Amino acid sequence: MDNKKYKLGTKLIHAGVEPDPTTGAIMTPIYQTSTYVQAAPGDHKGYEYARTQNPTRTVLQNALAAIENGKYGLCFGSGMAATDAVAKLLMPGDEVIVANDLYGGTYRIFTKVFACYGIKFHFIDMSNAENIRQHVNDKTKMIWAETPTNPLLNIIDIEACAKIAKEKNLLLVVDNTFASPYLQNPLDWGADIVLHSATKYLGGHSDVVHGALIMNDQSLEERLRFIQNSCGAVPGPHDCWLVLRGIKTLHVRMDRHCQNGEAIANYLRSHEKVGKVYWCGFEDHPNHAIAKKQMRGFGGMISFVLKDDNIEAANAVLKKTKLFSLAESLGGVESLIGHPATMTHGSIPREQRIANGLADSLIRLSVGIEDIDDLIEDLKQAIG
Repeated sequence: MDNKKYKLGTKLIHAGVEPDPTTGAIMTPIYQTSTYVQAAPGDHKGYEYARTQNPTRTVLQNALAAIENGKYGLCFGSGMAATDAVAKLLMPGDEVIVANDLYGGTYRIFTKVFACYGIKFHFIDMSNAENIRQHVNDKTKMIWAETPTNPLLNIIDIEACAKIAKEKNLLLVVDNTFASPYLQNPLDWGADIVLHSATKYLGGHSDVVHGALIMNDQSLEERLRFIQNSCGAVPGPHDCWLVLRGIKTLHVRMDRHCQNGEAIANYLRSHEKVGKVYWCGFEDHPNHAIAKKQMRGFGGMISFVLKDDNIEAANAVLKKTKLFSLAESLGGVESLIGHPATMTHGSIPREQRIANGLADSLIRLSVGIEDIDDLIEDLKQAIG
């Protein structure tokens, strides 16, 4: 398939996928095997051992590369396994500049695992990309950004970060999980590596744990593929098949996520008991213009605090919702509600969370694709 010829909605269904050459099956088969018979030593038709290669995974990797407008895709057993692989590009003594509003699991692996190997991480406010410059030194090797960020929905200017990265000869890694490839393609704005927790919007049905990396540089792909194979944090073929299935409906799901997200963000903002609402689609969002430039829509992730800004009031809401299920994760067809301070971001020290604006009482919503009237009614009865 000529990926440049077709629009994204078409690519999501067809890119990287061909009918099975043996049977003509339109869906990629699940190659549930650990090894492959060789005609002679070394004659393995591209497949020798399933940790190294699997045909189902190959199709998914090609599809992910195509929908992110990249050349190479690599799949991992989780988003954190993908994060781990990228961090293994670093050496003791290297330094990384990281957005200070980020997923708690990423903070944990940086500070509790890789910091032990002599790698230093600077957590800074990247809402103005120029803040990065003052933290760059001769040991800096990488810039790590999420946009929109988790959970405060801050927007980082990918193009501005990429300009600094190229000036300073740094790698720019962008976690694109919240936006998905349907809303944003960081490689187009100059990123070197795009990371996804494919568990979320790419899978879309809360039934798979998966991670992915996409890039354009061949030497970078070779280094990361070596890590993928050597360290072995690879997904099984059924997991790959589930993500392939999810990708086919990403565009229609994301359209509804965005539609519902906008309606709920506006409802919450007008509610007399709700204080601040975090959603990058508001025109008065600090970096709304950047979001509008680099994204095709504003997504279904929203965070908010009540005017009665205390943990007891927040817990009362968390306990009362019926359609918004109290659970970790995001990006599924069903709506979820969560408490970042004790759930997704519990590994970040309280002082640092508060300093970054993540209040104890913050509530995060992953808005699903249910009927919007039912979702609003559920929030109405929970907030009171």
